[in-house]
Amino acid sequence: MNAYVTNTSNTHQGSDSLYKPAHTTILTPELMVQIDSILERFAKDPTRLVGMLLDIQDITPKQYLPKEIAVYVGEKLDLPLSRVYDVISFYEALSDVPRADIVIQFCDSVVCKVVGSRRLKEALEGILDIKTGETTKDGKYHLEAAPCFGACDISPAIRVNGVVYGPLKTEEDVRDALARYEKGGEARA
Repeated sequence: MNAYVTNTSNTHQGSDSLYKPAHTTILTPELMVQIDSILERFAKDPTRLVGMLLDIQDITPKQYLPKEIAVYVGEKLDLPLSRVYDVISFYEALSDVPRADIVIQFCDSVVCKVVGSRRLKEALEGILDIKTGETTKDGKYHLEAAPCFGACDISPAIRVNGVVYGPLKTEEDVRDALARYEKGGEARA
């Protein structure tokens, strides 16, 4: 069976059958086209695998890289699955488990720690009612610490689905940044 087939029906399934498809694919033809475009943008250069996987993860529902996508990328780049998984498991910014529709990262670099990322973390955990590394019950938000994402000049900062907001010194600043993101607003620097 082709790993990219989206039809999981069973022709032997009767109305009383206990059969349930073991797997529903997220690798739709539309997502394949988007992935192919990302791979082309990186000239299918395997030395740029991290960048490709980050961009692919951003367009994948729940922002993660399931096995079927790792297999697809490996085949397209002529890389063994183990190499793709080595990269996914090594880099903290990549995930092979579903996260959420909106991933919120707070910078925990030394600079951000000095200027108050602990207060930022506490504000986010309070607002979202989750701890770092968790996802809200509705699956909408996931909160995680991230190494420096290049916003030292506006730290402490957060990154919401790739959009950076900062400096965020108070809980009100955090709430404002999340509200702006929800409304499609731009980052404030």
